[in-house]
Amino acid sequence: MHKLVSLAAAGLLVVSAQAALAQNRPPTTKVEGVVATVSGDELDVTATDGSKDVIKLGDKTRIAWSMPMKIDDIKPGSFIGAGAMADGKGGNNAVEITVFPESARGLGEGFHKWDQGPNSTMTNGTVSQVVGASNRTLTVTYKGGQQSVTIADGTPITTFEVADKTALTGGAHVVVRALKADDGTLTAAFVTVGKDGFVPPG
Repeated sequence: MHKLVSLAAAGLLVVSAQAALAQNRPPTTKVEGVVATVSGDELDVTATDGSKDVIKLGDKTRIAWSMPMKIDDIKPGSFIGAGAMADGKGGNNAVEITVFPESARGLGEGFHKWDQGPNSTMTNGTVSQVVGASNRTLTVTYKGGQQSVTIADGTPITTFEVADKTALTGGAHVVVRALKADDGTLTAAFVTVGKDGFVPPG
């Protein structure tokens, strides 16, 4: 993970570590589903495939709310993380977009390979230009360069804020990135919780 200047900044990395900063995290197991129960430091999740997962919550587990945003909320000056697939023409087609809160501006800035396949990319930077009304194309600028990112209609666009264990209530939709021990035990590194019934992108 990138070096952080404060614990507050560390908290703000919860969602971006799953999306905009995914290229820098250690290997993890992803669990998507709904919170069944929470008991002490144990989180029970019913996964989307119907399986049950028991996940430990450790001292280093980070939790954040995930909330939807509209494409119109992305304007010149917005600092974003764009998970995308290279289009083979020098541009990138967005898979998901994270709009960073102002307090997290600059985190993970740059252009990187992403972990969603050989052609996947991650661009963290400032939007300098927005073109088009549908399939909008953004110019995203970062130190040392810029990338073109096209956002098709329906692409997930989210933002985030720091949360704590009280966000983990029965029925909440979650995406968990967990470290798996040799004995199969899962310990959550990051937990994204959909706010007000929102289903966060995986």
